[in-house]
Amino acid sequence: MAPSFRVITLVAAGLLAAGCQTTTADGQTAATQPEASSPAVQVAMTADQKFAAWRAGLKTEAMARGVSSAVFDQAFAGVKPNPRILELDSKQAEFVRPIWEYLDSAVSDTRVSSGKEALATQWQTLRGLAGTYKVPPEIVVAIWGLESNYGSHMGDFSVIESLATLAYQGRRTDSFREQLLIALGILQAGDITPDRMRGSWAGAMGHTQFMPTSFVAYAVDHDRNGKRNMWDDPVDALASTANYLAKSGWQEGQPWGMEVVLPPDFPWEDGELDTVRTVGAWRALGVRPAKDGTLPEDSTPASVIAPAGHRGPAFLILKNFRVIMRYNNATSYALAVAHLADRIGGSGPFLAAWPRNDTKLRIDDVKEMQRMLTARGHNTGGVDGIIGPMTRTAIRGYQREIGSPPDGYPSSELLLRLKAG
Repeated sequence: MAPSFRVITLVAAGLLAAGCQTTTADGQTAATQPEASSPAVQVAMTADQKFAAWRAGLKTEAMARGVSSAVFDQAFAGVKPNPRILELDSKQAEFVRPIWEYLDSAVSDTRVSSGKEALATQWQTLRGLAGTYKVPPEIVVAIWGLESNYGSHMGDFSVIESLATLAYQGRRTDSFREQLLIALGILQAGDITPDRMRGSWAGAMGHTQFMPTSFVAYAVDHDRNGKRNMWDDPVDALASTANYLAKSGWQEGQPWGMEVVLPPDFPWEDGELDTVRTVGAWRALGVRPAKDGTLPEDSTPASVIAPAGHRGPAFLILKNFRVIMRYNNATSYALAVAHLADRIGGSGPFLAAWPRNDTKLRIDDVKEMQRMLTARGHNTGGVDGIIGPMTRTAIRGYQREIGSPPDGYPSSELLLRLKAG
């Protein structure tokens, strides 16, 4: 019969004092070798004790960065891993959301009308910001609208609890540990108190939803009250957003882009954000404005995209569109900000219609499409349910095989055609 082992449950401090266990830099516990005369010991810690040990390691690191013991203890008072945050972090989307469905919500009539009201209410501030940062008021207001619905939905999670949960147990612990340490530095600086530092489940904060790293890089004290306050009066948040865009390369006087009409023989393999030509080159290919007006100067670098393929609107994209993507690296987000800004400024909807009769695809449908494309010799770069550049290139290859416009768009019709062989 194997020798028995005593199971001893001890708090982290007791373990350290007894010399039975040490805490590593990432908060994990590692048993030291027992002395020769001691019986073998198997140590078990409760979940609370494991978190306490991890927090102790974090506190040491935070204090090395200048966070006081008092600020750390106040920030972590009552903080424990929040299962709801982990649930949200691990939640997988079931469907690939069509861009028109996203835009219907992001640029709804209500959000446009509320944006016009917000623009009027904050006009004096926004006009001053435009003079300082050279970013149009409508763009700043549009980001405000998408990020927190003009301050009405800033999130009510404790930022420290959110970041601590994700740093302790999430999918990207190292990244969120850094965000957490920076958030503690913000508290140390006195910009906000722990009870008022609230935001999204992922730690985005305030009217325009800055992560802590963005806060320290771009937040400004516009009203000069000694605090960079993203949470209360929106003035500092709006100024910080304008500063973010300006430092990301916003081009004064240049639009984000515009809706365009493409010629029947458009080279669809060039319809990607990473394909950049001069406006003159696109003009020579037959690209023209969808509405009254003219294209930018011929020497201006630009890309052409058609997010829903040849059956939906197409857009000429300039540098400022890419600057918006620095805020959120998604084409759909940048298009929503750009279009909402235009609508707030008085422009109308897009002229071309979206292919709304196309059935929404599930993530599993996309994976099936990738598997079948791969089987036909078109490399999708893997089967992950994500429509990336390699999958779009594979779709174009198959579309050429069947004589369809090679726009790279993963339609439900294309999936049915693949299934039919």
